[in-house]
Amino acid sequence: MRTYKEVLEDGIQILNAAAIEEARLDAWLLLEYAADITRAWYYAHMDDMLATETEARYLALCAERAQHIPLQHLTGRAYFMGYEFYVDERVLVPRQDTEVLVEEALSHLKDCTAPKVLDMCTGSGCILLSILKEREDAEGTGADISEDALAVAKENRRRLGLEKRAVFVQSDTFSADYFQKNSGNTSSEYDMLISNPPYIRTQDIQELMEEVRLHDPMLALDGKEDGLYFYEKITAHAGDYLKPGGWLMYEIGCDQGQEVAEILKKNRFTDIEIKKDLAGLDRVVIGKLQTQEEQNV
Repeated sequence: MRTYKEVLEDGIQILNAAAIEEARLDAWLLLEYAADITRAWYYAHMDDMLATETEARYLALCAERAQHIPLQHLTGRAYFMGYEFYVDERVLVPRQDTEVLVEEALSHLKDCTAPKVLDMCTGSGCILLSILKEREDAEGTGADISEDALAVAKENRRRLGLEKRAVFVQSDTFSADYFQKNSGNTSSEYDMLISNPPYIRTQDIQELMEEVRLHDPMLALDGKEDGLYFYEKITAHAGDYLKPGGWLMYEIGCDQGQEVAEILKKNRFTDIEIKKDLAGLDRVVIGKLQTQEEQNV
């Protein structure tokens, strides 16, 4: 048997040799997961002996991570907006950049009582469920074409105790009966439609890092030839499901701000803004659906 410290150093070496970007951090997180310990416990017990079976499990996880399998797929854990989400190969791993979208959503809903939110291309459900956790008076619907992704979203709904406030629907954008029966309704039900749709240009997918290109679901990445397919498709019908004055909010690729803003503009959206992420890159496009009075001006 060897000490926790010795085994951790082996893990770091394995990941360094595989050119894992954050080898030391990932090696630590895998040890925390495999041995079920905290960092504080480790520093108090780093010279203790690690059980042989735990060491074997840990080194096997490091070997998998060395193949560029995402850390979150190995642990089943991803953290977003301060909440823990279950993730696996069926969904995109939630990313910190997307928190900007949720923060903007919460800001724009602050004066809305009991808001109803539609999350299109919901994936793991992290966007919708985070909003509902932050707003106890809110309800929402998450839609996704992938039945596998919706299974993950429903598990996250269960873990976060939101079964009574979140509905998940299998739908290719608005194709499901759930939306068809409401289509054209002049008292449309949502105060906000929010989405992080697939937006990577098809030809650019092969340039993505291995963790994304080989392990994230292609359905969640491919935005077709110009990367704008889903922005066009969703925006064209968003007005049928938003209340007048309701908000449409998208995550975007860093070079898509102006193009997506134009899509909103030609579909009766005003007050259009492009927001940047913490790195200073365009990340979110926001627009408000015109009221009838504004349309008549």
